[in-house]
Amino acid sequence: MAVLPSEPGPIGIFDSGYGGLTILHGIRQLLPQYDYLYLGDNARAPYGTRSFDVVYEFTRQAVTRLFEMGCHLVILGCNTASAKALRTIQENDLPNLDPNRRVLGIIRPTAEVIGQLTHSRHVGIFATEGTIKSESYNLEIHKLFPDIQVSGVACPFWVPLVEYNEADSPGADYFVKKRIDQLMRLDPDIDTIILGCTHYPLLLPKIHKYTPRGIRIVSQGEYVAGALQRYFVHHPAIEERCTKGGHVHYLTTENPEKFKESAQIFLHEPVEVDNITLA
Repeated sequence: MAVLPSEPGPIGIFDSGYGGLTILHGIRQLLPQYDYLYLGDNARAPYGTRSFDVVYEFTRQAVTRLFEMGCHLVILGCNTASAKALRTIQENDLPNLDPNRRVLGIIRPTAEVIGQLTHSRHVGIFATEGTIKSESYNLEIHKLFPDIQVSGVACPFWVPLVEYNEADSPGADYFVKKRIDQLMRLDPDIDTIILGCTHYPLLLPKIHKYTPRGIRIVSQGEYVAGALQRYFVHHPAIEERCTKGGHVHYLTTENPEKFKESAQIFLHEPVEVDNITLA
C-alpha cells in the first residue's frame, strides 16, 4: 500500500452520486473556512439497491482514494454507505490504512437530535431501499432513545425525480404523496419525519405540500454540520489536519460535464470537476 500523505489536507466528502452535495452545502454554510474535496461515484450509482458487500467495497475504494489525495477526515455523505459500510471501514480498515485518520457517517448525527424534535415519540423515515432494509436508523435511534417508535418507507422513485430535474414537475406529486400516505398509514402518530436520503431535500416543496400539518421534516445537512463542528471541538488533532482555504474541488467517476450540469440542481453555482477512476 502506498504511503499516505502526512501534511494537512481537505475534508473529504463521499457520496454515490449527487445527493451528498446537500450535505456538503449544509457543512459549508456553517464551516466555510475549510477546504473540501467531494467525490461522487456517479458511474456506479445508485447504491441504494446494491448488496452490503458491494457498497462496502465501493465505499472502501473511495475512502482510500480520498486518503491518498490528502484527506485526514472523510465524511460519508451518503445514507446507504453510512448504513452498509461505515462500521466495517472504521473497525477493519482504518487500523490498517491509518489509525490516525477518521471516517464519519451521517446517520448518527441525525439520530442524536431526534429525541429533542419529537413530542409524540413516533418518528418516520423516508430513505432508499438499502437504508430501510439495513434498519440503521432504527438501531441508532433506539440506542439513544429506546422509547421512540420508528417507521420507515422506501422511496425508489424519488432519487430519479431529483436527478432528472423533475422534482418540481406535476408528475412528482403522485410519487411523493403516495409514500407520505403510506408512511402515515403505518403510524398516524408520527410527528417528525427524517429525510434519510440526501437527494430528498430537493423534494421539500412537494413533501411539505402533502405532509399533514404540524409534522416536522428533518433534513440532514444542518445537523451533520453541527455534529462536525462539535466533533472538531472534541478532536482538535483531527481539526488541525484540515486545511483552511475556503476552497472546494469536485471529483466524479462519470463524465465531468454531466456532473457540472447535474450539480447545478443541487448547488446553483459553477463547480470545478475532474474525472477519477476507482478500483
